[in-house]
Amino acid sequence: MNPKPADYRPRHSGYVSEYDQFHNAYMAGHPDAERDQRRGWTIWWDRQVDLADWKKQREDAVPVKSYQYE
Repeated sequence: MNPKPADYRPRHSGYVSEYDQFHNAYMAGHPDAERDQRRGWTIWWDRQVDLADWKKQREDAVPVKSYQYE
């Protein structure tokens, strides 16, 4: 029985693009890169949302005309 290679993906033809090769090599050589990616994600996306403040902003917003030059 042949063991599957580490980069085996089911229903995949076996083709690996140059970008994927570069990315896989980069991630293998820089193990801290994934940690930095996760840190960046938490800084920009994982935030607590104050729903009361959000509602107040929407209520205070001035509607924009569909045709600005009329």
